[in-house]
Amino acid sequence: MEKIKSFGQLVAAALISGAVVSAVAGVLFTGYVTRVTEEVRSQRGWKERSVAELLGPMNIQFDRTKRAFNRWKEKNLYLEVKVIKTGNETIRDLLLTKGYLIPPELLEDAGKLVEHYDVWLEIFERQRGGKEPDLKSEFTFAGPEGFPFPGDAETRFKVKYRQYWNELYGERSGTSVTE
Repeated sequence: MEKIKSFGQLVAAALISGAVVSAVAGVLFTGYVTRVTEEVRSQRGWKERSVAELLGPMNIQFDRTKRAFNRWKEKNLYLEVKVIKTGNETIRDLLLTKGYLIPPELLEDAGKLVEHYDVWLEIFERQRGGKEPDLKSEFTFAGPEGFPFPGDAETRFKVKYRQYWNELYGERSGTSVTE
């Protein structure tokens, strides 16, 4: 009888200790899952903000200024002032005010774009912004001043926009977001 009682106590002790170990493991695992979930949500939230507040608006402005530049056949101050200048300022200002949303691997590209736009805007101001702007100048270019447009930087920003969009929202109707 004593062996049965001892065996029962052993089984009870094993069940209780197993339950305690399971409970502790469950709490630890739940904490781990919660931390991972919060980190994923945080990363997703940051990517959503980056797409909505920085990469998306930049992508639209890149496209807008490229289309305007491609339409330019002769002196057209409206295109230069209202579309290209506004687009250049918008992209530069987005990079400067939303820098915390720039993916780290694009920081150098952001610097190249800001530098180009700063120089372009400086030249534009000299040509068009004074009391007597130089209206004989055909078009404002920063390239001849040693600051050509960093097309590779623009491309990397567009690629990152498409990458984040597709990660966040997937492909729509079998097509992905493209240039």
